[in-house]
Amino acid sequence: MNDCFTTKHSKTMPVSRFLFFSSKRRSTEAFNLLKRCHPSRRVQTCNYSKSSGYSNGKTRIHPVIPVETRAPRSWGAYIIPAAILGFAGLATFVHYNDERRAILKGQGSKSGGNTVKGPTIGGPFTLIDTKNQIVTEQDFYGKWVLLYFGYTSSPDVGPEQVRIIAKAVDILESKYHNEILPVFVTIDPQRDTPAQLHAYLREFDSRILGLTGPVSAIRQMAQEYRIFFKKIEEEGDDYLVESSHNMYLLNPKLEVARCFGVEYNAEELSEAITKELRSTPS
Repeated sequence: MNDCFTTKHSKTMPVSRFLFFSSKRRSTEAFNLLKRCHPSRRVQTCNYSKSSGYSNGKTRIHPVIPVETRAPRSWGAYIIPAAILGFAGLATFVHYNDERRAILKGQGSKSGGNTVKGPTIGGPFTLIDTKNQIVTEQDFYGKWVLLYFGYTSSPDVGPEQVRIIAKAVDILESKYHNEILPVFVTIDPQRDTPAQLHAYLREFDSRILGLTGPVSAIRQMAQEYRIFFKKIEEEGDDYLVESSHNMYLLNPKLEVARCFGVEYNAEELSEAITKELRSTPS
């Protein structure tokens, strides 16, 4: 038997050449399917194979079709961008949430004609004045209060702020005929006893009400009014207290109407307070 297939109207084809073309077509289809279904790194291959058949006495060389292959992506390509986006989203949320919580008491956004209110800054407290009398937030209802947090051992910022408060109170009464209650709350209750507060505030203005109390009570009030403070440079009983030096104007409902920083002088402070008093219905 001849090692070939013959037909009536066709030329003779060697079996080896027929098998080569058949396997070549299947390989091409397999590579094309792989190209469509499996992402991989781009690698081009080009090989040549010789046919066992002869035509005109020459060896035929058949190039293998180039195929693109892609290696699968590592998980790092997806995890790192996702982690960055997640961190950015978390930072944005924390920043927005902190701003939302810092809304002054009685303030809020309006939605559907209703004002959303909440005691975000401020809250109940029980402290002791310079006469060893108990003072709570209930004693301030119906009054405009200028509330300051400091300590008597402050070397520079504290005394300057108390001087500004005393002068602003004078301007409010003499120029604008407005009365407010200035209150000094210590953030150093270990050293600021009622007697120490009394002697300190008397040097500035006897109208300033000094408040002290147990450490736990001071810390609770500081948290309610978002006051930052901590001891620094401690050497035994000698230390300084780092503080945010916040000053609040409370309306007769004990809602925080304004917050003032150390950049205000007495004139600016009295003008800002007067403007707030006039804009608030009595």
